[in-house]
Amino acid sequence: MRLHLITLVVDDYDRAIRFFVDALGFELVEDTPALANDGRPKRWVVVRPPGGEAGILLARADGEDQRAVVGKQFAGRVGFFLQVDDFDSAFERMVAAGVEFVTAPRTESYGRVAVFRDVAGNRWDLLGPA
Repeated sequence: MRLHLITLVVDDYDRAIRFFVDALGFELVEDTPALANDGRPKRWVVVRPPGGEAGILLARADGEDQRAVVGKQFAGRVGFFLQVDDFDSAFERMVAAGVEFVTAPRTESYGRVAVFRDVAGNRWDLLGPA
């Protein structure tokens, strides 16, 4: 058994793809036209970190309820944890790409960490070895 996909509700497919691929260095695994349950067009968009098994389904918000959770899917808590082998390089690359960090890097017992926001406003931990 393994986790295959998780859904992240976003405002715009293309903006989200640019963030995950260009700023974070994820791979665009799939971007396929699809239909909503009621027949309206949508896209099936999946990104994932290079070498990762689990992916993120980028789902464009559809309706008021979904628009209300964009950027708030974890009620202000860190909801994702991106682990990297070279923390300093990843941090510098992300800062140069315009990623918004809400904390400075710090060292904890489990390694280096800094909190950043994704394109929708959700909080992530960037994690690396101590």
